[in-house]
Amino acid sequence: MADEVLLDEREVAILRWRSRRGLVENDLFIERFFTTHGSRLTARQARGLTALMDLSDNDLLDLLLRRTEPAGEIDTDEVKDVLKQLRQRA
Repeated sequence: MADEVLLDEREVAILRWRSRRGLVENDLFIERFFTTHGSRLTARQARGLTALMDLSDNDLLDLLLRRTEPAGEIDTDEVKDVLKQLRQRA
């Protein structure tokens, strides 16, 4: 299934670069996500993460800290699954 295809190293590196944020708080969540899941990211996870990275830093932080939940265009299973992984504690 295409959603389960693992990203190659180059695709992960591009996604990681694309995920850099202006708020250090967001970067901490994102760095932990890549440390934990980076070696086995799927195309589905990449789509969910990309949708989250299109948000402003403050909107992303609100989601990461559970102040809000996904709504509108980002209220998808892909986004919710990645958000759950981003919120996980080490």
